[in-house]
Order: sequence, then C-alpha cells, then structure tokens
Amino acid sequence: MTDAPRTPTSATVTVQFVLCGIVWGSSFLFMKVGLEGLSPAQVAWSRLVLGAITLGAFVAIRRERLPRSIRVWGHMLVLGISFCVLPFLLFSWAQQHVTSGLASIYNATTPIMTAVMAGLLFRVEKLRPVQLTGILIGMLGVGVIIAPWQGLDLAQSIPAQVAMLGATACYGFSLAYMRRFVPRTGMSALTFSFLNIGLGAAVMVVLTPAIALGPVSLTPPVVLSMIALGCLGTGVVYIWNQNTLRAWGPTRASTVTYITPIVGVALGMTVLQEPLTWNEPVGALVVFAGIVLAQDRLRALGRRRDRIAEASGPSGAPAIRPGARPAGRA
Repeated sequence: MTDAPRTPTSATVTVQFVLCGIVWGSSFLFMKVGLEGLSPAQVAWSRLVLGAITLGAFVAIRRERLPRSIRVWGHMLVLGISFCVLPFLLFSWAQQHVTSGLASIYNATTPIMTAVMAGLLFRVEKLRPVQLTGILIGMLGVGVIIAPWQGLDLAQSIPAQVAMLGATACYGFSLAYMRRFVPRTGMSALTFSFLNIGLGAAVMVVLTPAIALGPVSLTPPVVLSMIALGCLGTGVVYIWNQNTLRAWGPTRASTVTYITPIVGVALGMTVLQEPLTWNEPVGALVVFAGIVLAQDRLRALGRRRDRIAEASGPSGAPAIRPGARPAGRA
C-alpha cells in the first residue's frame, strides 16, 4: 500500500523552482560538452535513458502505483515523444552549430510557443489582443536574435536556430496537450515525470539501431556531463518542475525560462569562452517582454492588486468581517 503523496511546502517549492532554472540553464553546457564525444542522437539517448533509470529508482523506492488506464498511457506516450524525444534531438543537433548560450536564449521562447499552441491549436485558452501582441513581440525578439542584417548562414546557423524554435514549439505543444488531455490523472509528480521520461527513453531505445549506433569517445568530462544532464537535468529536476507546476500553476511555473538563459549564457561565456554579440541579450529582453504580454501577466497582476485592495481596510490593514474574531484570539 502506497503512502499518499506529500505536498511540498511553499518554501520547498520556491527552492525547487530556483534549482530548476539553475540546472536547466546548465543543461546547454552539458549538451555542448557531451557533443565532444557523442553524436546528437547519442546525447539525447543518454539523457533520456539515464533520466528514466533515475526516476524509476525513485518510483521503486516510493512504491508508486502506475496508472492502469490505457488512455492515460497513450497520452503519456504522445508526451514522451513531443516533450522529450523530438526537442532533445533538435536541441542536441542544433548545438553542433550554435553556442550553448544562444541555445539557452532560444529555450526562453517556450511560453510564447505555449500561448500559440494553447490558444490556436488546442483552444484551451482564448487569446486576448494583448496576448496576440505579446506573441508578435516575441517573434520580433527572435528576429533580433537571428540578426538578418549580419547575413544569413543558411548552411549552419539559420537551420540550427530554426531547429531550436522547433524544439520549443514541441514544448509548447506538450504543455498545451497536458492541459487539454491529462489535467487530472491522479498521478503524483514523480509518477507523471517517470512515465513522461520513461516512455521517451523507451522510444529512443527502440530507435537505437537507426539513430544512436556509432563511435563514441567517453572522456571524463563527457561522462560527467551526461550523468548530470541525465540523472539530474532529465531526472530529478522533472519532479521539482511538476511540484512547481502543481503548486503555482502553468503561468508562474513557466517563468523558470527567465532564469535558464541567464545561467546558460553565463556558463557558456565563463566555462566555454563563447562569444556574446549585443543582439542576443537585446533580443532576449524583447522576447521576455513578449512573454509578459503573451501570458497576460500585467492583467493578472492588476487582478491580484484589486483582491488585495478589497481585502484591506481604509488604512491598508486587513479588513475584519462582521462577526469574525481577530487573529490570535480564542
């Protein structure tokens, strides 16, 4: 008999949120190092298999129950492909041709893609004019990052950047798909993460003869990077992210994308000595402005302020309802 899932405290969720941003921001460095000895498909294969083993160990220790519904397993298989296999392959391939810092910046377009998918494809949200404006501003930010005035490298850079946008489109599709088809499955954050990563790993194992066989060069940096990317970045962090998502909701939880590019760019510059051109951080700031509008965060902040004002008395102190006892009194 399994114990009921424990709900993390508010402080714990906040810590997990920050750690998600740090670890996921570091993932682009780990991928770049891993590509020194592995092919892009082997990097994606390694992170998924190691992540699945890590999560599977936690599931076994906790004696978590897996869902019995075939429908749930079908939806989780779709998510394993769209949320793991495809974007991991695309990011790994792209990082052969772009810096890890630029990859982390492109990862920040995920909320824009989520708004597009949720509003236009799955129609689980009705896009307001301000959100459409945010999407357009986000696209403008991507244009600044690409910097067409510098000339377009159609052989490497541009296809790689398109691939990274394809990866974030997969993330956006998956997040909207979760909201549409698996909003309440009864699974714990651990079980949900294990099925997501585990089914993605199973797909990669099946595809091994076609995409993952080939020579490898397992130097200590490559091995350590894959362990960090797989066990931590594709394992434990997914549990933290699910806890944050359930405690804060998708809008607040997705703001982790504000942290990842800062970490990714900083590590790329300090560890790998990657260059940073002016248009990349400027474009990232434009994308962030688009995210704020696409998520309608200004309107949400206004509603929050209204609720605080309604709950306060004339002096700003919390209003006491008629018949209510002051706090601390028996």
